[in-house]
Amino acid sequence: MDTPAISFSFTPAQTLHFDRTQRIRAVIQPATPELADTAASPATAAAEYCLAHHALEGAETAARAGDTTTFDWYTAHADANAAPLSTPTAVGARIVVAPGLDRLPRSAISETPYYVLSPESITASPGLQELAAAAFATGAKNGFADLLAAHAVVVVLLRHKQLGDTLDSWTITRLPGTVFCDHIDEPAVLARDLIHEAGHNWLNDALTATATKISDEAQFYSPWKQTMRPAFGFLHACWAFPLTMVYTARVLPETTGTVHQFLTAYLAQQRDLLARTADDHARALALVPDTGLRQRLHGVHHEALSL
Repeated sequence: MDTPAISFSFTPAQTLHFDRTQRIRAVIQPATPELADTAASPATAAAEYCLAHHALEGAETAARAGDTTTFDWYTAHADANAAPLSTPTAVGARIVVAPGLDRLPRSAISETPYYVLSPESITASPGLQELAAAAFATGAKNGFADLLAAHAVVVVLLRHKQLGDTLDSWTITRLPGTVFCDHIDEPAVLARDLIHEAGHNWLNDALTATATKISDEAQFYSPWKQTMRPAFGFLHACWAFPLTMVYTARVLPETTGTVHQFLTAYLAQQRDLLARTADDHARALALVPDTGLRQRLHGVHHEALSL
């Protein structure tokens, strides 16, 4: 039986997804009729929101470069040509690509490497698509289907590594719903990293949707970075890492051998790190004015502390 899901439904974020997508489509395809109201389907609205940002980013870059051919492609593909790139998964169609690090440039407005869906985009190899689909199935089975459905729409797989290597992963605010991550040949580990990064995407949307502005003046010690961090980064860590802890505790009984040992060690490490945030987290939460968001962040942090 599937594990009971954590609730990731958050009405302000769903409204944000629909409204922002409408605005982007109005810029890229002004003659196109308005979207039907997708509020009854949060995952659909979130996927359209993600893909619209890829189209907007690509169209803007093409316009700045004077590349009319590519610009016209984006105006004709406001969903960044999602259908032929899609991989079926337990949480719906996902776009799984593996473009190579040389296709992830930095730009003048982003020091973090990123990748935008384009006319040249192709799906990842069948093996990587199967790995991603298995990871989504594992995450969904353990209670994270809604999070992954809405906030890990495009997965950019980076370097193939071995169990025990440092696995880098990240998101950027300009491409919500997109996850960049290294990978090993273990769905349970990839699911952990997808959940972590989808959590960052969820919180970015929730903060934007509630117009939450957190001053950089308030800083708290981050045991993950071993330094003082602004409240924004501290709250992100105290949300995303607890999500992976809850997931890891749930998936451990399904694993064996070296993967089981690896995830057991990871959970023990995270317990120790999270325990050091207990006092500061309450003070950081006081900076979040929205009651619903504050309660959601507290609930997941509290659940992880109890593991």
